[in-house]
Amino acid sequence: MNIVVAGASGLIGSRLTNALLQSSHIVTCLTTRAVTPDAGQDPIFKRVHWDGNTVADWMSHLECADAVINLSGQSLASGRWTKARKRSLTTSRLSSTKAIVEALRLTARKPGVFINASAVGYYGPVAYGDVDEGHPPGKDFLASLCDQWEKEASAAATLGVRTVMLRSGVVLDPAGGALRRLVLPFKLFVGGPLGDGNQWMPWIHREDQVRAILYAVETPEISGPVNLVAPDAVTMKEFSRALGRVLRRPALMTVPAFVLRILLGEMAIVVLTGQRAVPRKLLQAGFRFSHPSLPEALSNLLHPSISSG
Repeated sequence: MNIVVAGASGLIGSRLTNALLQSSHIVTCLTTRAVTPDAGQDPIFKRVHWDGNTVADWMSHLECADAVINLSGQSLASGRWTKARKRSLTTSRLSSTKAIVEALRLTARKPGVFINASAVGYYGPVAYGDVDEGHPPGKDFLASLCDQWEKEASAAATLGVRTVMLRSGVVLDPAGGALRRLVLPFKLFVGGPLGDGNQWMPWIHREDQVRAILYAVETPEISGPVNLVAPDAVTMKEFSRALGRVLRRPALMTVPAFVLRILLGEMAIVVLTGQRAVPRKLLQAGFRFSHPSLPEALSNLLHPSISSG
């Protein structure tokens, strides 16, 4: 397949790109970074410059695309959520999605599928019960951001393009993200749950994240919002205990909620609340997780030689 990926320089985007190339797909990466003149000469892998905001010459690469995947957006965890930061987080997601949808509208030959990033933060805090893709959006900033983001993406469906919104949980990857931040205090013997530990923590192994995206591309029955989370739902307290056992460290220390609110401001809601998101659509579509269990997933990521043995 000929696949265009925006946001390929991030942790997930780079792993996804590698997986696509290993599967013999032709990949074109839209990047805001400077592109050397010879970057577009490789017939299998190309880098094409775009500004992430406006339709320009990069649109021509959508004409021959079978699938378009948009993972663009500034990191939610890269700074306190000031008013300016919120505008930046929102703009980086909505502008890129709008530009791609507008480019799809203008192309004569449209791709078979458009995959757009989102997050389980769409649901807001949900204390009890399973949360599948039919659950309504929450009321906080992150929920509102995801709701706006998905509405922009869903405009592609009106053009006759199968559209999928990836509502991702916490992607476990020791190279970055939440897991790398959580491992260090455990190694220093000061690890433990954040807040009261009763909040749900939807998670997914990095391998299953990439595999699920590929599955969504290749499975015509999948459309609309899709929860990218493992079926083994856990609370923050359960996650901390599992991480402690894998690292052979205690999970006794806690970081009180008020401390996190002082340190992180409004962004503390991301770690102090959650929802028991379940991967209903993926399971119904026949997707099989390689790492459905949290203890095994953590062992695979943090002790890969032991896990593989």
